[in-house]
Amino acid sequence: GPTVKLAFVDQSREALSADKTVFDEIAEGRDILVVGKYETPARAYIGRFNFKGADQAKIVGQLSGGERGRLHLAKTLIAGGNVLLLDEPSNDLDVETLRALEDALLEFAGCVMVISHDRWFLDRIATHILAAEGDSKWTFFDGNYQEYEADKKKRLGEEGAKPKRIRYKPISR
Repeated sequence: GPTVKLAFVDQSREALSADKTVFDEIAEGRDILVVGKYETPARAYIGRFNFKGADQAKIVGQLSGGERGRLHLAKTLIAGGNVLLLDEPSNDLDVETLRALEDALLEFAGCVMVISHDRWFLDRIATHILAAEGDSKWTFFDGNYQEYEADKKKRLGEEGAKPKRIRYKPISR
């Protein structure tokens, strides 16, 4: 509806300005940033994404792919959206940055939709699971991933709960 403000991390990372510093890209002249329901000093917030000290003065265009990914994630989380879409956000993150991401998502005031194979990450952040179970069957579950897995075993039995390869119809012309 009209109140939905979508925020997402795109793979191209085109939302980043190559000529700005890491600090300027995130802070945009602000000393205090709003993250979810909380206010935090800009330098401390950026530091949570493993940009500490002199790293905050690096030019965005000179960052590695992993650094640009962390920066884009940090920028997206404070963009002010109320629906956040994340595709495998825990990939290639060090433990410290992963914890910062988890904390930021737990503080996020809106709805977060995450696609992830990282079951430990999902256990920490998910309150609901939408799972593909078999051929074109979707299950909505109220709880985290571990609770979903236990429920799935209870519903389908030990054998039925094992992952199965998805079959696709061949493309014909």
